[in-house]
Amino acid sequence: MKTIKERKGIGLSEILYGKPVVESIYADLRERIDRLKEKGVDPRIDAIRLGSRPDDMAYERQVKNSCAKVGISVTVHELPDTITQEALIETIDGLNDDSKVHGVLLFRPLPAHIDPEAVSQALAPEKDIDCMNPKNLSGVLVNDPDAIPPCTPEAVIATLKFYGKEIAGKNVVIVNRSLVLGKPLALLFLNENATVTICHSKTVDLSSVTKRADIVVTGIGRANFFGMDYFDENTIITDVGINFSEGRLTGDVDFDAVSEHVRAITPVPGGIGTVTTAMLLTHLVNSAEKSLF
Repeated sequence: MKTIKERKGIGLSEILYGKPVVESIYADLRERIDRLKEKGVDPRIDAIRLGSRPDDMAYERQVKNSCAKVGISVTVHELPDTITQEALIETIDGLNDDSKVHGVLLFRPLPAHIDPEAVSQALAPEKDIDCMNPKNLSGVLVNDPDAIPPCTPEAVIATLKFYGKEIAGKNVVIVNRSLVLGKPLALLFLNENATVTICHSKTVDLSSVTKRADIVVTGIGRANFFGMDYFDENTIITDVGINFSEGRLTGDVDFDAVSEHVRAITPVPGGIGTVTTAMLLTHLVNSAEKSLF
């Protein structure tokens, strides 16, 4: 797979594809799963789907396909989207207590009549492989090794490390302040000894901030918003935006305009999103291994 583009008069642009990262992670997971099965442990994800939303069904297929590649069992609990909050929490409690279940994945968003905070707190933190329980988020804050970070922020770090990009001492700008991406990712970068700035919709003169960064993470959900005026030739860009523009999937960065003029960039599709599911499976295997002790 070609990952380098020529830049006239400048040098090389590197395209940080997600596929090689995923292949490396899966190779490691297969070895770990084989060792678990030799000890009588069959790693298993139990997924809870409420109703049959097309995006939930598509995600379910993706998770099943990914699990099949490494030997992880998947059990899907199909529940009506009219289920009461009490009944949903009862289902979660049952999975929490089942020693054969190593990870619980609850498809979101939840129906409007269900309180996501109450449901998140019901998930056992050690089985919360998608980091819904606030105990896992608070664990990321204090750099608790047992805390399970959100998958997408962890995928950003894993991708940069796979491609040998130095993080320690680097100036990182994250254009997102959500609990799903920006805030936990800032903590993960801080744990890697980076200097971190979080930007958002109220940031004044955003381009002047991003242009000074060594690494920029974009996650604003606006197709092709970031042009070359937000970066310089030495910027490493990780684009976490997922948007549809003119019938095709695209990121927050105008890839065609930028990709030949920066140090490195992740594409959309084929970048961070492909690594995110691999991190989910890594969390599951970590949980299965801890069940031995």
